[in-house]
Amino acid sequence: MSSPRVCVLRAPGTNCDLETAHAFQMAGGTADRVHLFRLLEDPTLLNQYQILCIPGGFSYGDDIGAGVIFSRQLRGQLNDVMREFLTADKLLLGICNGFQTILKAGLLMRRGIDDPSEPPYEDKITLTWNNSGRYTDRWVRLKVTSPNSVFLKNIDEIEVPIAHAEGRIAVTDDSVLQGLRDAQQISLCYWNKDANALAEKSGDPTSIGILPEPDNPNGAIANIAGLSDSTGRVLGLMPHPERYLFATQHPQWTRLGLKGNGEGLKLFRNAVDYFAD
Repeated sequence: MSSPRVCVLRAPGTNCDLETAHAFQMAGGTADRVHLFRLLEDPTLLNQYQILCIPGGFSYGDDIGAGVIFSRQLRGQLNDVMREFLTADKLLLGICNGFQTILKAGLLMRRGIDDPSEPPYEDKITLTWNNSGRYTDRWVRLKVTSPNSVFLKNIDEIEVPIAHAEGRIAVTDDSVLQGLRDAQQISLCYWNKDANALAEKSGDPTSIGILPEPDNPNGAIANIAGLSDSTGRVLGLMPHPERYLFATQHPQWTRLGLKGNGEGLKLFRNAVDYFAD
């Protein structure tokens, strides 16, 4: 099979589309940077792609909230084609602002898509302001906490940068959080050197208590850094794997003697490899 085609969908204010497209190219995919307005003109363009990625940035300047305007466009004119995409054997990735967008568009919590009788979850889960109340840019360690995600196959822990102001996962009540645990939709958690012992004691890496800053950089409940849908083919995460494609991008690459590719490339390779013969 030829390499899968990747649509890196950008909007006014998106600023991570170049490196995200490059990541998919490095991983063996064929990536196109497609402006949202082109897709609005002809929604059937999406049918040409096997992977859709909404990259990071500040779509529409986050003027009324991170990812809000972008998400409303996906839920409006593009609603039918997006749901056709989700029900096919295809992949959707949302990074940072893209995570905010697909969550608020109802594309991540598949309740109501697979089964119309199920109420959607997007009104019960949100990404809101960091506890610090400010934009945070730093490197974090992540733990893969669900075996279901296509993008996270064969990854246990990974270190990548984050850069956001509205990245804190919040839920309406404990039953919602437990529902995410039961469905194994909590895919990534912020982590530190002490967390493994805590997880071994609790038996669940998502229930070790909220780690302090800077390990949990925004105060997210259950240290959540990424969520997947029930199929494992949709992933949203706040950290930026596309900013760690080369070992030399790590702030301690000389001290640690890092060489070759960065850990972030693994996610993109997993996505491309999903379509291998």
